[in-house]
Amino acid sequence: MAISEFGLIKRYFSCGMAARGDVLLGVGDDAALLTPAAGESLALSMDTLVEGVHFPLHTSPEHIGYKAIAVNLSDMAAMGAEPAWMLLGLTLPAVDERWLQGFSEGLSQLATEHGVALVGGDTSRGPLTITLQICGFVPPAQALRRDGAKAGDLIYVTGQLGDAGLGLQLVLDRAELTLEPSRRDYFISRLQRPTPRVAVGLALRGLATAAIDISDGLAGDLGHILVSSGVGATVNLDSLPVAAEVREGGDEWWRLPLTAGDDYELCFTLPAGKTAALSQALQAIDCPVTCIGQIEVLPGLRLTSDRGEVIQYHSGGYQHFG
Repeated sequence: MAISEFGLIKRYFSCGMAARGDVLLGVGDDAALLTPAAGESLALSMDTLVEGVHFPLHTSPEHIGYKAIAVNLSDMAAMGAEPAWMLLGLTLPAVDERWLQGFSEGLSQLATEHGVALVGGDTSRGPLTITLQICGFVPPAQALRRDGAKAGDLIYVTGQLGDAGLGLQLVLDRAELTLEPSRRDYFISRLQRPTPRVAVGLALRGLATAAIDISDGLAGDLGHILVSSGVGATVNLDSLPVAAEVREGGDEWWRLPLTAGDDYELCFTLPAGKTAALSQALQAIDCPVTCIGQIEVLPGLRLTSDRGEVIQYHSGGYQHFG
């Protein structure tokens, strides 16, 4: 006998996720009942993943579930928010219990790790689409926003850029490089299982003047900070933290970290006088940060090299309707 919608929810999404004391009523009723933390703002974000757009066809359900929550946790990290609750909208072409088992396991892995409770959602029939809304807490005065960068601030990024872009090329058999199996697996895993920098986002409270997560490529996402803050910037391409394999991608290797997206690292700005405080705040966090440039008064994004060259560049990040 085929499983019903309510049986599906009960079997795969009513247990195995994080439990929280601020959830009075979760999955299984018309609405969740939640208790917001006193004195903190609610940070809300939502992302939709569509098969063939956000993940290639035949991606494993575990990876899809993992990435669905990872990209939302990355939004919380960019706001300096502590993640708490999530709502899941799941559209399926058919009920495949093996797929559902894998998807729920991938989802619950990061949910449990970050203490996020699944408190409700909806299921329906149609093309495979996952929509996840996440909610977190942040003290109002400490929220990281896009509009606080000031001339003289330094620009930082976490981790490595361009890994996921190369991973996608490998999945689609478009990469011109021949890699060892372990390196190939590494880049594909960076595409399918990004690391949300929640701990870094929390550590940046009171330090960073602006922040954003790099989902659509550094150029486009840093550009959002520049526009929101009414400033410009110069970025040194030779300072970008990228893998050796990315640099081997030709004379314009830098297009991958600038435009490919899906890295889900953080880009943030910091007053030059707070570099020591930044090092102290990140001392216990296993995540490298790299200074790649500086905020300036003159609007626009300028790209240079160690040799002082000015690189002409006329494209932003990934756009769904571009």
